Amino acid sequence: MKIVLTGIQGSGKSTQGNLLSKQLNLPYLSTGHIFRQLAKKKTQLGRYIKTVMNSGLLIPDSKTIQIVNNYLSRKEYKRGYILDGFPRTIEQAKKFKNDIDKFIFLEIPDKEALWRISHRNDSGRDDETVEAVRMRIEEFNKHTKPVIEHYDKLGKLETVDGTQKIEDVNEDILKSLGKQLIKNQVQSWSQKTKSIIAIVGLPGVGKTEAADYFAKEEKLPVISFGKIINDYVDSHGLKHSIETHEKLRVDFRKKHGMEAMAYLSKDKIRELLEKHMIIVIDGLYSWEEFKFLKKEFPEVKVYLLALFADKKTRYSRISKRTYRSDLHGEDRDIHELEETNKGNPIAFADFMVKNNFSIQDFHDKLEDVYREIYYS
Repeated sequence: MKIVLTGIQGSGKSTQGNLLSKQLNLPYLSTGHIFRQLAKKKTQLGRYIKTVMNSGLLIPDSKTIQIVNNYLSRKEYKRGYILDGFPRTIEQAKKFKNDIDKFIFLEIPDKEALWRISHRNDSGRDDETVEAVRMRIEEFNKHTKPVIEHYDKLGKLETVDGTQKIEDVNEDILKSLGKQLIKNQVQSWSQKTKSIIAIVGLPGVGKTEAADYFAKEEKLPVISFGKIINDYVDSHGLKHSIETHEKLRVDFRKKHGMEAMAYLSKDKIRELLEKHMIIVIDGLYSWEEFKFLKKEFPEVKVYLLALFADKKTRYSRISKRTYRSDLHGEDRDIHELEETNKGNPIAFADFMVKNNFSIQDFHDKLEDVYREIYYS
């Protein structure tokens, strides 16, 4: 297993690197370690590195990439390694030849890093003064944040909250690697129970935004219950209105029961569950739909994720839509709570996420929900 640890100075990379090295029986090293080892060699490359390091200059990016790639191609690293702080730039990341398995970002606020460094015992390191750390943080934000985005796009990024206790950070890292610590022994871990995340909430709370987040960021397949009615309206040339939607929902339920949307989607749900451990339902309406899912898929854990936003915020969001912008108001809210029987699944939800603030805040909360379900 090939792992890269990154994070600003003070994030705990060396602490976690040394822990993981013992737990996974993999060598832990940094570019500094690599350069120091090579500088001891009486070779042309060793003399070059020693000269540059002694002069106080930085080894150029192109040379650093070449050195690290060659060093890690040695047979002792064939099983893998834990690499600290490389690649640091997007150029290094793109030219890094080792096909790493996980890029782990230990995330802590800048202020936390400064506090940690300032409260360390005097180590005598010139790079641990407050001003030096500030400069390192600025360099990290400027050059290494694009590297994090690069590995995120490749699906190899794992972001871990570095502000937790050391053992909790370690546990989260191991989980991200498919491992767990049992009686001080690392054992393989895998998600064993298939799950459905059923999103429920009144109009304008952000159900579609949540579904899009799960699809794009967590790569989960999504089934939209609301799309059944919307597609019917569009395909039959009808007008989107509260009356039209109510009538169609009543018609569907007369034919299939209050669990109509779940019933009409059951084959697609079953098909996706065969290929995926977690799937998402965008817009579960009734309590009966929830009970139908539990009965139809008894081996699957069904989680209700209720979203909330205040009325003013919800109505404002809906009025700005280019599609069905007039479908909001107290009458629609009451209809959905009473007639569609949406109140029960909201009240019975496993998770309640408030979406009154920024998109980033909303996404962060959804990530927390996903991680709790994934690791349950």
